[in-house]
Amino acid sequence: MFFIASKIFWFVAEPVSLAIVVGVLGILLGFTRFARAGRAVMAGAIIVLAGGLLTPLGAVLLRPLEERFPPPPADIPAPAGIIVLGGAVDTEKSEARGQIYFRPDAARMTAGVELTRRYPSARLVFTGGSEGLLGEGPAEAISARKLWLSLGVPAERMTFEAKSRNTWENAVFTRDLVKPKPGETWLLVTSAWHMPRSVGIFRHLGFDVIPYPVAYCTFGDERDFLLAPHMTDRVFMLDFVVREWVGLLAYRLAGKTDALFPAP
Repeated sequence: MFFIASKIFWFVAEPVSLAIVVGVLGILLGFTRFARAGRAVMAGAIIVLAGGLLTPLGAVLLRPLEERFPPPPADIPAPAGIIVLGGAVDTEKSEARGQIYFRPDAARMTAGVELTRRYPSARLVFTGGSEGLLGEGPAEAISARKLWLSLGVPAERMTFEAKSRNTWENAVFTRDLVKPKPGETWLLVTSAWHMPRSVGIFRHLGFDVIPYPVAYCTFGDERDFLLAPHMTDRVFMLDFVVREWVGLLAYRLAGKTDALFPAP
């Protein structure tokens, strides 16, 4: 139910789309006896859109997420395994076109391969099923297997979890699948902006992981406070950063993470 509720919520509450819908509602109210309220609603929607799309607000909100967990030092003990969270492949387009279609988080997939070469004895685990509301559609794990095999990862080193639909299920099903032993080191690979919530969930489940953040969206310097060159970049950034902050709050209220804003 948590997964279904979150899907329905974001279908109607995606920030940019919601602001546009509210603005249109304000225009329609302008033709009724509530014209004054309509103008106020429309003005509010325009101000919100302007704040989000004409300023570096998205990057300002994103930086704390991406910088919360720094990359681990190069001299960490060789891990028992490397866990790669799904979310990097558009499974519907991949199936339709007959080739793997990446999302902006594709670095999750390549980082997993890079780490297997750095740690030859580590087990490579991918966790990701279908994101469909009712579980329909191809599992992302299928695309992950095809990709990693094509990049030369031996089949015997790979393990796949194909039932999970969100980060909570990623953690639960992966823990149950790999059954980590006390004292083992496991690397967790996901996008930097997604790492705080992911680590909080794994910790809550008693699975202590070492964060390995990838797929940064910000520069980490003064360039983040300049406007992105394309409006579409700002739309994309604002939508998913608001989603992630709301996700942190929702997961904490639901008792699925160990802290509101997990820290190293």
